[in-house]
Amino acid sequence: MDIAKKVKLENKMGTMPINKLIINMSLPLITSMFVQAFYNIVDSLFVARINEEALTAVSMSFPAQNLMISAGTGVGVGITALIARYLGAKDEKGVTRVAHNGIFLGILNSILFAIFGLFFAKFYFEFQKASGLIETYGIQYLSICSIFAFSIILEITFERMLIASGKTIYTMITQSTGAIINIIFDPIFIFGLLGFPKMGIIGAAVATIFGQTIAMLMALYFNIKKNHEVHFAIKKFAVHFKTIANIYEIGFPSIVMQSAASFMIFQLNNLLASFSTTATAVLGVYFKLQSFVVLPVFGLNNSVISIVSYNYGAGKIKRLLKAVKLANIYAFGIMFAGFVLCQTLPVPILKLFDASDNMLSIGIPALRIISFAFLIAPFSIVSSGTFQALGKGIFSLIVSLIRQLIVILPLSYLLAGIMGINGVWIAFPMAEIVAGILTIFYLKKLYQNEIMKRKIKRINKKEAEF
Repeated sequence: MDIAKKVKLENKMGTMPINKLIINMSLPLITSMFVQAFYNIVDSLFVARINEEALTAVSMSFPAQNLMISAGTGVGVGITALIARYLGAKDEKGVTRVAHNGIFLGILNSILFAIFGLFFAKFYFEFQKASGLIETYGIQYLSICSIFAFSIILEITFERMLIASGKTIYTMITQSTGAIINIIFDPIFIFGLLGFPKMGIIGAAVATIFGQTIAMLMALYFNIKKNHEVHFAIKKFAVHFKTIANIYEIGFPSIVMQSAASFMIFQLNNLLASFSTTATAVLGVYFKLQSFVVLPVFGLNNSVISIVSYNYGAGKIKRLLKAVKLANIYAFGIMFAGFVLCQTLPVPILKLFDASDNMLSIGIPALRIISFAFLIAPFSIVSSGTFQALGKGIFSLIVSLIRQLIVILPLSYLLAGIMGINGVWIAFPMAEIVAGILTIFYLKKLYQNEIMKRKIKRINKKEAEF
């Protein structure tokens, strides 16, 4: 086979110029994440128009919903990194094994969350000391989202297969379509428009599941019809425990990190509730707004995981390092824009949620203080993806646990006792500083122990061939 034909057959992740490749792969993901973030905000806007209790109930549901996403994303990270690595190594059987067992894990996780929704949603809100309308709304909303968790978990699973092979344009289509469907049907189901019954908070949950299910089915279709590098079939399916172990070896740190985030938010809700239920609603609004900044960076990061994994498997270290450098620059640009908005426009942003005077008094300083974390977080996020792509997810895990459980939570309680509610917000940027320092330490360690060794091995192989 001549060189020109060989290059043509190789996946674009190993041949396309890095800057063009990142833009080519990331832009669809960033676009779809912007749409997802827009949906998150619009969804809360409609819920806020029911009443503040409904908004608080959805805010309290967020940690549990985040657990569902973490289960899907954790397995998805393992799927992305392994499929991309096997593609780089030209191992078709390895790709198929990962696809089959990734779907198997997605189904198992969906069953577990369905059980939670059926039997434990009430306990979840009672533990948070929710009562009255907040408890009623919360149980209704969370039960539906949990019972039908398969929609979001399997959507993530199928989309990650597309990302792993570089076909990010299709994930933009699936995620955007699901979010747009959700946005359209939210007011219809919540307020009973176009002849539909008025379902209130239940309507918000139904619209969410409807959009996610459509996105899941579309992602499955694109894998079957368009993703010719990843093959799976029910007749050939077989549980492969080593592959499952490999998926969790890479993805488990991501699961723990997002689960830790859920636990952190759960505990912060309890802390803020001691000030007022409005403070809890403000935290929920912040995380919705934060998603508008953070989700696009995660979209960028998802493409970087595939690019880094592929080029590491192919031994192309210069491409790997350039991808990480450019990703950091783009991520900072996105989050800096979010910082500027939170500093200059906190009042109009909060008024989108029908904020009362009390919510404004709490929310304005909250947005301005927490947004300082946006200046440091992009470095940690991109580095986390790099760790996971190179099979060192444990580094991401350690950094995340220290940031969320060792710094933010204790510091929030400590500063809240000294400074009041603003002490809770100050803990966020302080935790990012600690995380950034740890990330630098682990990056140096990874470069010395993994990347340089791979580079030397590649050079020695070329010399031997010569």
